[in-house]
Amino acid sequence: MSPPNRFDKLHYEIDTELDPSEEPAPETQFYRDPTRTIINTNDSPDVGFEKSVNPYRGCEHGCVYCFARPTHEYLGFSSGLDFETKIMVKEDAPELLRAELSSAKWKPQVVVMSGVTDPYQPIERKLQLTRRCLQVLAEFRNPVAIITKGALVSRDVDILGEMASYGAAAVYLSITTLDPNLANILEPRASTPQLRLDAIETLSRAGVITGVMTAPIIPAINEHEIPAILSAAAAAGARSAGYTVVRLPWGIAPMFEAWLEEHFPDRKEKVLHKIMDIRGGRLNDPRWGSRLKGEGNYSKQIEALFTVACRKSGLNRKSTDLSVLGFRPPAGPQLALF
Repeated sequence: MSPPNRFDKLHYEIDTELDPSEEPAPETQFYRDPTRTIINTNDSPDVGFEKSVNPYRGCEHGCVYCFARPTHEYLGFSSGLDFETKIMVKEDAPELLRAELSSAKWKPQVVVMSGVTDPYQPIERKLQLTRRCLQVLAEFRNPVAIITKGALVSRDVDILGEMASYGAAAVYLSITTLDPNLANILEPRASTPQLRLDAIETLSRAGVITGVMTAPIIPAINEHEIPAILSAAAAAGARSAGYTVVRLPWGIAPMFEAWLEEHFPDRKEKVLHKIMDIRGGRLNDPRWGSRLKGEGNYSKQIEALFTVACRKSGLNRKSTDLSVLGFRPPAGPQLALF
């Protein structure tokens, strides 16, 4: 499904009367992103970081609920199939990152790799932009935190393990379910839940701070799995956990409703009712302070379930703060002589 771009006057739709076999199959296309800056500044009071890096825009994982989908509309694309199949690639990301970290204006602080796209989506295996950005961050010893659904992150355990030795690396695997069949419906091109748990184990053994994000929680779909997910992540070596409740801004809401009708018609109304219950009677509440976890009794029930599960699993007991004390601008050619 491709909902209308809210900035465009024209919109086209595939004829749903066609036989499904006649519908064009989505083919991923990659475009060069000519951006000249790479470190983004976030001023949202809901998000626990200020600086982020996204080597890609758009994401092949295909998660129908992804809150970042509407950002593709600013590019003239749709938040539906375009978000999954028209990927912007920031080819100069490593070089831009090195230049910005070298600036006298840069204040050493945690850089988060994620935000509006997954840094370890499938194309990363070939392009290695995320890995090359990590090499730059390691060169400067600037702390990094990664949020991903991609088990490919364990490929970079050599860099992350080195950064962890001076307290500058953390990785949070997003796991929404342990059921591979449900995962295939929720996140059709993301790594399987078991591979994500394996990545947590690999990184933890290398000394990297690891955590799990049960994000998003979708009422009547996966909230009952919270205790099992947290227990499995803790057994794999995770030290911390967090969660969000599904958000449906702009064109995501009709896409999500159509997705429910296709995959969960028996509980569609229940799911939507519970979402509206925590969103003040709407499918989306954009207000700061409530948009990530909602409000009301049902929201409190989810929070209580998560809190108890964390306590039983031993998560969130120790600080996972990263350190900027190791930051060092690389020596220039003249200083290197000494």
